[in-house]
Amino acid sequence: MTNTEINALVENGDIEIQGASVGALTSRTFVAKDLFDVAGYPTGGGNPDWARTHRVPEQHSWAVSTLLAAGATFKGKTITDEISLGILGENAFYGTPLNSAAPDRVPGGSSSGSAAAVAAGFADIALGTDTGGSVRVPASFCGLYGIRPTHGRLNLAGMLPQAPTSDTTGWFAREAQCFAEASSVLLEEVSEMVRPERLVIAVDAFGFADRDTATALGPLVGKLSKLADETVEDVMAPQGISVWGKAQRTLQMAEAWQTFKDWIDATNPGFAFNVARGLVMGSMVSEADRQWAALMKREARARLDYLLPPGTVMVLPTTPFPAPFKGLSIQDQNPIRELILSLCAHGGLAGLPQVNVPGALVDGAPVGLSIIAARNEDARLVGLACALGDEVS
Repeated sequence: MTNTEINALVENGDIEIQGASVGALTSRTFVAKDLFDVAGYPTGGGNPDWARTHRVPEQHSWAVSTLLAAGATFKGKTITDEISLGILGENAFYGTPLNSAAPDRVPGGSSSGSAAAVAAGFADIALGTDTGGSVRVPASFCGLYGIRPTHGRLNLAGMLPQAPTSDTTGWFAREAQCFAEASSVLLEEVSEMVRPERLVIAVDAFGFADRDTATALGPLVGKLSKLADETVEDVMAPQGISVWGKAQRTLQMAEAWQTFKDWIDATNPGFAFNVARGLVMGSMVSEADRQWAALMKREARARLDYLLPPGTVMVLPTTPFPAPFKGLSIQDQNPIRELILSLCAHGGLAGLPQVNVPGALVDGAPVGLSIIAARNEDARLVGLACALGDEVS
């Protein structure tokens, strides 16, 4: 499909840069979310006032440079929710990229254009970012492999920040082999399948998801269980998934305000209502609330470190349901957004690697299964995801 059909690229974002002539990805193409610097082109951040008030970068971001050096050819910059503050993928300024796996539904955000480009076959690989779910959610909604790596593992130079204690670079691919190739390059470690010693099924996360989604993911969980030496059930968030969600949103909103407040003070940019509201709420986070959220983050990290020693993998639904329909009212979006963000909160709180595995449908729309492992077991997690994908196919 062309960009005209999918609306994945930003205006004037149809850019081609040839990768190195020799490398692991010489046959691959990629796009990058418009939070990544590409030398000679503005970084727009999903908001027209951001590009207008910032200099054009003179060098590529680390992630773009790394893929180019591995031989991949760059094909363009993709639409993002404004300054990455969104989870559904509908941008008030630039429109909604097409979810070709479910055309009447949103693609998910904030890495919406990146997911749309890969799902439609416009590119093999796409760079995104994940703070509160912005790779994991569109990967689930669009039926893609997607990874949120261990927090702090990758070089984020040249990537527009939002909430630095949660921000990560992530990526998408349609096919397991391509996902493994891209992951090996960006993680700088070969992805290999290592049989898990233990699989933990997060029963509270499956209970939090809609029943149809939990049921649809059952066969994938069964296949994964066959790849593990032992399977057990346990509770991921004893305090409550919604409590973890509140803690992550409190910290993320407060950090986002700190990231953007000087720019807002200086330029008074225009925002869609939901984005402006989130920033205002971040500006009003009290020190007492911030301290509570920081303590909950400490508890969440300790809980997942306990559940996931090296060699153990946890499984849960990536999203509580398939992609919502496009064009919902703000009032209807709000509870949907809260549910999605709560089920993704562990990513920012604990910083562990997580991979979305495609392979299930609800009412014809994709839903993804997530696997999580111990810190820095990213490559083993990718290998397991690809082995599970081979089982599904």
